[in-house]
Amino acid sequence: MGIGWPQLLLIALVILVLFGRGRISEMMGDFGKGISSFKKGMSEEVDDTPAAKAQIEAPAQEAKAADAKTAETGPETGGAAKS
Repeated sequence: MGIGWPQLLLIALVILVLFGRGRISEMMGDFGKGISSFKKGMSEEVDDTPAAKAQIEAPAQEAKAADAKTAETGPETGGAAKS
């Protein structure tokens, strides 16, 4: 006994009433853009040049340095002095 056409139409009608025609078309457009972006990203060649790797690695190293500095000084206390 699966879901038939009448049940699918009823579900579609309920979704249309809940979200409205404009919101559904907006969501489907965003979904389509996401799929297109994903396909584009999958088809692009990977840039393995040293300059590209440096661009990726540099922010990661800066983040590690910031984490180390936070660990040394401790979390900010909102200006209150430690006793």
